[in-house]
Amino acid sequence: MRSRVVAAGCLWAICQQARGRELRRLFSEHGEVQETFLNSEKGFGFVKMASYEAAEAAKAALDDALVDGRRIQVRFATQGTCLSVRNLGPWVSNELLESAFSLFGEVERAVVIVDDRGRSVGEGIVEFARKPAAQAALKRCLEGCFLLTSEPRPVYAEPLEYRDWVLGLPERTVSRRGRGYARERELGPRFARPGTQEHRVAERWKRFLDFEKDKREELEKVLNEERRKLEEEVERFRREQVLERPFPPWQDGPPRSVCQLFGL
Repeated sequence: MRSRVVAAGCLWAICQQARGRELRRLFSEHGEVQETFLNSEKGFGFVKMASYEAAEAAKAALDDALVDGRRIQVRFATQGTCLSVRNLGPWVSNELLESAFSLFGEVERAVVIVDDRGRSVGEGIVEFARKPAAQAALKRCLEGCFLLTSEPRPVYAEPLEYRDWVLGLPERTVSRRGRGYARERELGPRFARPGTQEHRVAERWKRFLDFEKDKREELEKVLNEERRKLEEEVERFRREQVLERPFPPWQDGPPRSVCQLFGL
């Protein structure tokens, strides 16, 4: 999804010693590097790779690597170039999504999310090459009704919140500042013993989580019903539009089936 990564930790030294050439060399070993940017004062830099696969390979190889005796951290960059889009119709494909949002600027990647059967779930992701294009698309979609197909179903867009579910939170990156870490790590994984205060508090948490789940399911049912009503209303509107559309005149008289029906 993302071809940009941000690296921090030792980039100040790299910038002072090699003026950025070392940064490009490090990442070019894992794929084509298109752009680099260094901030020597704050000690971080941005690297744009030619593809997501190259960025992921560089991230896996260089994150927590030793460079000039110091460890660097490599993360996918969140520069506001990605949008999450919802309310897509079932006939919207990756290609149609990319073509539609190319109206606002160069699109690097557009994907319609599907379920385990390959059917669209009505959501997608659009990644632009530049942040201004993403901002323009977001603004226009919020202010107007951007339609992708014949159905008057507007796209809902919002900034994509990136979440890393591949590498997650390694132990080495967990903050140990303050008393929180030491306090929480005094006891390890266990099942709470019934009858204890710990068990009573945990049971309250479980009841709350069950309550939250039930409320979300209730809300989901209400939303699905309202969506069904809206879809039926839209379908009636489309049928009425078709009935109101004038039929073109017959060039060579009415079809034989029509003649037989009316005894012509």
